[in-house]
Amino acid sequence: MFRITLLSLIFPISVWSAEPADLVIRGGRIVTVDDEFRVVNALAVRDGRIIGVGTNDDIESAIEPSTKVIDLDGRMVLPGLIDSHTHPVSASQFEADHEIPTFETIADVLAYVRQRTRVVPKGEWIRLSQVFITRLREQRYPTRWELDSVAPEHPVVFRTGPDGSANSLALAENGINKEFAAEHPENVMVDPKTGEPNGILRRLSSVLKSKANSNRKRLSEADRDDRLVQLFSDYNRSGITGVIDRNCNDSSRTQYERLWQADRLTVRVRMSRGLSPNGKLDAIEKRLDEFASDPLFQKPHPMLGVIGVKVFQDGGMLTGSAFFRRPWGISTIYGIEDPAYRGMRYIESQRLETLVRACAKRGLAFTAHCQGDAAVEALVDAYEKVNADIPIAPTHSSITHSSFMSRKAIDMAAKLGIGVDLQPAWLYLDARTLVNQFGSERLSYFIPLRSLFDANVIAGGGSDHMQKIGSLRSVNPYNPFLGMWVAVTRKARWHDSPIHPEQALSREQMIRFYTSNNAWLMRAEEEIGSLEVGKRADFILVDRNLLTCSADDIRDTQVEQTWLDGKKVYDRRAR
Repeated sequence: MFRITLLSLIFPISVWSAEPADLVIRGGRIVTVDDEFRVVNALAVRDGRIIGVGTNDDIESAIEPSTKVIDLDGRMVLPGLIDSHTHPVSASQFEADHEIPTFETIADVLAYVRQRTRVVPKGEWIRLSQVFITRLREQRYPTRWELDSVAPEHPVVFRTGPDGSANSLALAENGINKEFAAEHPENVMVDPKTGEPNGILRRLSSVLKSKANSNRKRLSEADRDDRLVQLFSDYNRSGITGVIDRNCNDSSRTQYERLWQADRLTVRVRMSRGLSPNGKLDAIEKRLDEFASDPLFQKPHPMLGVIGVKVFQDGGMLTGSAFFRRPWGISTIYGIEDPAYRGMRYIESQRLETLVRACAKRGLAFTAHCQGDAAVEALVDAYEKVNADIPIAPTHSSITHSSFMSRKAIDMAAKLGIGVDLQPAWLYLDARTLVNQFGSERLSYFIPLRSLFDANVIAGGGSDHMQKIGSLRSVNPYNPFLGMWVAVTRKARWHDSPIHPEQALSREQMIRFYTSNNAWLMRAEEEIGSLEVGKRADFILVDRNLLTCSADDIRDTQVEQTWLDGKKVYDRRAR
C-alpha cells in the first residue's frame, strides 16, 4: 500500500502504516516528484512526515476521528518549492529607510537621485544599488556628468552588481582622476579622447569607498528580525518552503539561529558561507575549519544548516565584467573600448584548485559565482583535478549562476556529479540586452536548461533575490512561477521572440527544477523535495493544473496554501 523510500527504511514500514494520520489530503492531483513522477490522489501525514501516498482508497485506513481531512476537489498539490539562491537578510533590510521605486530608464534613475538630494544632507553620499543596466531601456550606465547634473553637491554612486558608475564628487573623494585611471585601466573606464574617467568603474568596491549617511535609519535587532520574518512569510506566500543563502556571513548565521531558537523560521534555510579567496592560505584553512566544525554543518537541523562555501570567480554578465572565452566586443552598453577585453577573473587556476581541494577534504560543498563561460570552465577544470584524488559528487558542490556555459562544461559537470544553480528570470529581464551585445549565436548556451537536464546534470532554479520584499517587485524577482514560465517559454521582456527555445524545459522538468533538484543542492534530498513516504510533509496547494494549463498561464499561478512539516504556514483565504 505504501511506497518505501531510502528514508522510510530507517523505520519499520508497520510503524508508518499502522498509526492513524494527523492529516490527510485527498481527492486531488498530488504531484509526488518521485523517480516515476507519479501523480496520486491522496497523501497522509503523521508527526510532520508523510506516512502514505496513493489513491483515496489506499489512504482511507489512515483516517480516524481525530484526523484532519482536507478534500482538494481536484486541485493540484506540489512539494514545497525551493529557491537555490537568495540573500534574505540584506533583502529584508533594504527598504527599511525608505521605499525604492522601480527603474526602467536613465530618467527614472536621475529623478530618484534628485529627490534624494532633498533628504540627504549636502556633502553626504547618495547610494543606489543593484539597478542593472540591462533592465534600463537605454541599456547603459548613467555617466558621471548626468549624475552631476542632478546632484552637484553630493557624492553619488550607482552600483550594479560588482560594477557601477559615480559622479565627479564621488570620484574626487576617492582620488580617482586621470592619473589614477591610467594606473588602474582594469578598474576605471575613461573617455577615449581625453583619458578622463567617465564614471564607470569595474570591481567598484576595490577602488571606491562610500560613507553611510548621518540621517540613515538604523534598525534594532528586533526590527531586523521582524523584517526577516516578514520576508519569510512572503516566501511562504509564493510557495517557497526552503532557500539557500548563497553568501552567508557571521551576522546572518547568528540571526538565522536566533529566529530558529525562537521558533520563528517558516522556511528551511541552508547556508553557503561566504569566503574571501585571496588572503593567506593558513588564514583560509583556519576559516574553513571553523565552517566544518560548526554544529549546523556537522549535524544540520531540519530547519537550519550549513552546506559549504561560496566565493566569487568573475564579475557580472549584467554589468560588463563576466569572464568569457571570447572578447566582449566594443560596447556602448557596457562602456567597453578594448576590443580584446574578456571580462574580469578574480581567482587564478592554482588558487581555485587549492580552495576546492581544501573544501573537499572537509566535506564542504564548494561553489563559485561564475557568469561567463571561461569562468565556468575554470571551475569545472578545478573540480576535475581535485576529483582525481577526492570524489567531488558526495560534497554536492556546484556552479553558481553558470549563465553562459559550453558543451564541454555541461559534459564535465555531468561526469563529475556537480550541480548548477541558475536564475531563469534573468533570461526574461536581461536577454534583450545580451542579444544586442552578443548576437543570437553566443546565447546558444545561455541558461542552457534543456542541455543540462538532457545530460542529467542536477540543475536548480533560484532567484538571486537581493533586495525588497515582494515576489515580483524585488530586485531579481523570487516568484518561482515566473521562473517556471521562463524555463518553459524562454520569453524575454521587450523582445519579440523566445531565446533559443530548444533549451526550454518540459512541465515535469520545470517542477523538478524547483523541488527535488534544489533539495539536492540543499544536501537535503532524503528529507524534502518530493512527496514520498518518510519525507517531511512540505507541500503547496495551487490554483491551476501546471501540467496541462497553457504555458502563459504558468506565471500567474497563485498559491492557495503552504504547509511545512504538516503545519499550515500560509493560507490565501486568511489574508
